[in-house]
Amino acid sequence: MAEITYRRPEVSDAKNIVDFYNYVGGETSYLSFEKDEYPLDVAAQEAAIRELEGNDNNIMLLAMDGEEIAGIATISSTHKIKARHDGELGIVVAKKYQGQGIGTTLIKKLIDWARGNGVTTRISLDTRADNIMAVSLYLKMGFQVEGCRKNSTLLNGEYYDLYIMGMML
Repeated sequence: MAEITYRRPEVSDAKNIVDFYNYVGGETSYLSFEKDEYPLDVAAQEAAIRELEGNDNNIMLLAMDGEEIAGIATISSTHKIKARHDGELGIVVAKKYQGQGIGTTLIKKLIDWARGNGVTTRISLDTRADNIMAVSLYLKMGFQVEGCRKNSTLLNGEYYDLYIMGMML
């Protein structure tokens, strides 16, 4: 494994991003989508990357192991005046890269970016309550559990709760 580097995506990364999300959707049941359910195709992902250019309250970061994506983290915000200060964090690290500090580094980089963008003052996320590793990481990073959506996820006939978590910057 090479040293992990962190960077913003380029349009040429679109196919690898789509492939990564479709793959990791099958590695874990904790994501909001399953294998091959990522909602964007390559053209839509290319457009999404272009929309990030010059955008002051939306970002995507890639954790790269050479040419391979090890993880992706995003903050997605609306441009509506009353809510643009609140960015929703999304993060996924491929299973083979978990436990190496990549998730922590991605979140730290996103928090630093948010603190400096002049717009974002709050970051929110949701995660399954039984995802102990993720909940522990978010708490360590300063997020607080703000609520719980009971039985929000249904998977293979079993219901799971979602924690709503947030932090003020």
